[in-house]
Formats: sequence, C-alpha cells, structure tokens
Amino acid sequence: MGRTALTGAAVAAAGLTWGVTEAHLFTLRRVEVPVLPAGADPIRVLHISDIHLLARQRRKQEWVARLADLDPDLVVNTGDNFCADDALAPLLDSLGDLLERPGVFIFGSNDYLKPDFRNPFSYLLYGRSRADSAEDHPELDHESLRRAFTSAGWLDLNDRQGRLEVAGRTIAFRGTDDAHHHRDHYERVAGPAADADLNIGVTHAPYLRILDAMTADGMDMIFAGHTHGGQVCLPFKGAIITNCDIDPARVKGLSTHEAGGNAAWLHVSAGLGTSPFAPYRTFCRPEASLVTLLPRSA
Repeated sequence: MGRTALTGAAVAAAGLTWGVTEAHLFTLRRVEVPVLPAGADPIRVLHISDIHLLARQRRKQEWVARLADLDPDLVVNTGDNFCADDALAPLLDSLGDLLERPGVFIFGSNDYLKPDFRNPFSYLLYGRSRADSAEDHPELDHESLRRAFTSAGWLDLNDRQGRLEVAGRTIAFRGTDDAHHHRDHYERVAGPAADADLNIGVTHAPYLRILDAMTADGMDMIFAGHTHGGQVCLPFKGAIITNCDIDPARVKGLSTHEAGGNAAWLHVSAGLGTSPFAPYRTFCRPEASLVTLLPRSA
C-alpha cells in the first residue's frame, strides 16, 4: 500500500473514531425567533427530534430527562424516537416530565420501521437513504407510542390539525405524516392559515413539497427534523448531504422559506441520535433546541 493510501486510511480511521465520540456529545442550542404578535410575552419551545433510542443508551436517556429543567412552555417532537420495541419504556421514562407540558408530535420513518443495515457509502453517494416499505422489514410498536403521547395530552399532528393554548396565546398547528416514506397527505390539512395568534407547521422530513405547501398556506413557522444536520459534515463547509431535497445550507438550525408569496421561519433540528448501524456524527453534534419565540417587533 502506498504512502498516500496509508495516509488516507489513517485520516478515515481518525475521523470515524472522533465521529463515534462526537455522537455522545449532546448539546443544547438556543435560538430566538421574532414571530409573535407585538406585545406578546416570549414562548419557550423545546424542539426534540431523532432520538433513535436504544434501551442500552443510558447517557442519552439521562440527558433527555434533564431537558425538563428548561421549563419549556411547549414541546415539539418531530419524530424518529426509538429503534427497538424494548426502548419504548425507557423513552417514555426519559420524556416523563416533558409529557406533562403542552406538546405536539409527528412520526418519522424510524417510529414505524425497525432500522436495518445500510451501506454508508451508498448513502453518501446518493444523498439520501432508501425509502423502504413495511414489507421490507418489521414494524415498531408505533401505536403504543402514539397512545402514550396522546394520553399525556400531546397533539397528534400526523396529517392532522389542532390548537393549544400556550402561555396565554392560541397556537394553531398542522402537520404531516412521514414524507420520507411518502406517508404524507398534506391535502388533509391544507388551506389558509387559521385565525390564531400563531400558525405552526410540523413535519418530520423537510421535503420542499411540504415546506412550499405550508408556507404558501401562511404558516408563520415550520419545525422539522430527519436530516441529522448532515451527520457527516466537513469543517468550515458543513453538511455534505441532507437526506432529502432541502439545500445543505438549511440542513439544521433557523432559516426562512418562501413560497406562494409568503415567507415562514423554518427550524430544522439536527437531532439527538443516529441509526444503530451508523453510530457516528462528524462535526455535527447531537442536539436539542430551546427556541424562544419573541414578538415580531423584537
């Protein structure tokens, strides 16, 4: 093997080693968004996504449990919660205090289907993972997860709409089921924005067809996950791929989206986990976000 090949192999090995380490460096990101009516008090939104929990991941469970100390007014969960049925109880234990807060949720592909091995090089080559059907591998116990969330009072926004009173303000929500596996049916919730203090759209995967439709209908803000922030990123450059058709510059964090003559704030969470078959993150730490909604005048 030549010197160049040896150097490349050493760099790849070092990158993989760091990526496995970085996948456990959980981070809280704080964001402010001027989206509320003038004079409104701030609303603290905890955005959690892509936990991909396994029962053995005790450190992640403990970190998620401590998020309740942030005292959020609202929890937005954008899916991909667990990877195995025996992780359901640990997941609900970790979310226990947060389930006592007002919340909304949608499902991602890995709330429905158990993950399987994928060639990471094909993922990097094509820029997104294959969208399998339930016939390809077994389903997770997503209905037990749904019952647990709804019995706690969280709104199920999978192709549904709903309203919550949060911090003295009326928020109208609409959401879609998982767009990555083509379970989304936006036409079931489509239409002009509701008469409310704030209109929020929620979806798992930020595909442009969903972002365009929600923005054109007048959503003030959209929450999404799925991308893992690119998961394997480059220093200074950022994400290489997005696992959907959004551009890499908006693969995580706060941005804006325009469609139909309207503009909406978009917040994409880089998420807290990974597939158990790709347990690494490079220059993209796992995260939850405390999104503080402020008056537009701010």
